[in-house]
Amino acid sequence: MARIAGVNIPTQKRTHVALTYIHGIGPRLAKEIITKCNIPESRRVQELSESEVIRIREVIDRDYTVEGDLRRDVAMNIKRLMDLGCYRGLRHRKGLPVRGQRTHTNARTRKGKARPIAAKKKA
Repeated sequence: MARIAGVNIPTQKRTHVALTYIHGIGPRLAKEIITKCNIPESRRVQELSESEVIRIREVIDRDYTVEGDLRRDVAMNIKRLMDLGCYRGLRHRKGLPVRGQRTHTNARTRKGKARPIAAKKKA
C-alpha cells in the first residue's frame, strides 16, 4: 500500500482515483497532480515505482493543503466566524443550516433527530 499525505491509498485503483482518498483532493486536482508528475492516467497505484510515489508526495506537500492542515484551516475559519458573532457564526453555534436553507421542515441533517413536544393535557 502506498502512503501519501498520511493516508494509505488503495493499490488496485488507478492513480487519479486513488488520490481522491486524500481529504482535500478531488477528481480535478488528482488529474492535475498526475499530469504534473508525468504519470499516465491508465497507470494503477501498484504499478508505480518508488520514485513516482515520492514525486507525487513532493508535489502534494509543496502545492496543496490537504488532510490535517486543511481540516485545521476549516475549523479555524468556522471558529473565527463564531467569535465574530456574525450571522453565519451564530448559525454554526446553534447547529442550524448556515447557507440560507429553510428550517421549518427538513434541515434534519443539521438539527439532529426530531425531539417530540409534550402534548397539552385535557382539563
